[in-house]
Amino acid sequence: MTSLALHRPRTTINFLQQQVSFEENDARDPMNFSYKTKWTITLVACAFTGIVAAAAASYSMGYQSMMRDLNCTQFQATVGLSLWSIGFGTVPLITSSFTEEFGRLNIYIVSSFGFMLTEMMIALSPNIQTVMLGRLLGGAFGSTGATLVGGSVADVWKQHERGQPMAFFALIAVAGTGLGPLIAGVIESDPRLGWRWIQWVHVMFTGAYFISVVLFMKETRATIVLTRLASKKRKETGDNRYQAKAEIEKQNLITLIKISCTRPIYLLLTEPTVQSFSLWIGFTWGVVFALVESVSAEFQAVYGFNVQSTGFMFSTLIFGSFIGYFANIYQEKLYQKHFLRKRQEARLYLPCVAALLVPIGIFIYAWTARPEVHWIAPAIGLTIFMSGAFVIYMVVFLYLADCYGMYASSAIAGQSMCRNLAASFFPLFTTQMFARLTHRWGLTLFGCIGAALVPIPWVLFFYGSRIRARSKVSRKILEEEELRDNIEK
Repeated sequence: MTSLALHRPRTTINFLQQQVSFEENDARDPMNFSYKTKWTITLVACAFTGIVAAAAASYSMGYQSMMRDLNCTQFQATVGLSLWSIGFGTVPLITSSFTEEFGRLNIYIVSSFGFMLTEMMIALSPNIQTVMLGRLLGGAFGSTGATLVGGSVADVWKQHERGQPMAFFALIAVAGTGLGPLIAGVIESDPRLGWRWIQWVHVMFTGAYFISVVLFMKETRATIVLTRLASKKRKETGDNRYQAKAEIEKQNLITLIKISCTRPIYLLLTEPTVQSFSLWIGFTWGVVFALVESVSAEFQAVYGFNVQSTGFMFSTLIFGSFIGYFANIYQEKLYQKHFLRKRQEARLYLPCVAALLVPIGIFIYAWTARPEVHWIAPAIGLTIFMSGAFVIYMVVFLYLADCYGMYASSAIAGQSMCRNLAASFFPLFTTQMFARLTHRWGLTLFGCIGAALVPIPWVLFFYGSRIRARSKVSRKILEEEELRDNIEK
């Protein structure tokens, strides 16, 4: 009753309000920012993703010195790796609605500063329990900032322009996962430095990033920009009728948090497309973090590598990411060419190939990591796997955004939760699994699961539109698309 009472006055006096909106070609509209400004915003936003990805993965390279200094077990250290992903996967369900109230720029500022403090907290930790808490908080602050990147890209780039910015975002996110352990391996190998200095390096980079956000980042959420313009207009004129559309239709923060927490789970439970992609990316990302946990130990045991040399093996993740990035350029051409005929499924040409690369790469790594086989062979397997993983990571964002329109952020949040929860659980059991099955047979099991998931993009490529036609949410979106197409005709 109270809610109805609050909304009725707005509808009855709507004709008296002076709605503030952007003029045609208005320079204040984020969509009309200059090309240079758009790429500056994109690069600054993506940089945080890279820093967070590097921090997430580099932590495992400091296990040896951490266990020595804090007198903890490897399993306790691994819990810190997993808690990061739990914070990263669950907190955005709550904080994603904060942009409606405070805008993106303020969230970037708070997130980057908070993230810097958590890295400092880990570096100064007197015991493993403090490290675990710092990792959980680091994942929370890191996710809040990193998950804004897709929204920032959508704020300033038109739909047909987003392919390359989103590919760059994926490149930074996935390559950062390899670059972090590579640098951390060099730090860990120096007895004067160790695991604390891995964290101090992150503090330095995050501090520099915080300054760059303050200097170069702009508010890109159009509703926030218009709300501020309306507020300025009211102050200048003394006329309270000037309001932005977002102010007129505004929901309170608690309602927004409820929606952002429940809608992703609803889509995850009811939408076959979201379910299948969440399963696919969840498994793939879980294997990525299982490899982050185990690659160092495997190459030390099989080839006698030291920590620094095993760190350089993570360059395979970087190479694989770049291969996937350049392959995506060809995928973009296929998308533009076949969009009118295949619609959303035009995104799935390259992912159909990537689905095959994931198990092939795992099998090569599993069966060539032997003393009598040169180390370059398993490195090639890791590169092939990572090329496929990059394409999968990339297409999940683009395909779900294309399929779910106004509900895209909720669909992406659902898969993100699955992806990060898998990344938190896999490292906890893979150490024991590899100890019992050996790396070869444990990875073979992963390869077989990956092979079982190969049909996912193929089924969606041929039957995706039919599957969505049977869904209540997708039917609503399809009807709106048809209505829009008819209006354009």
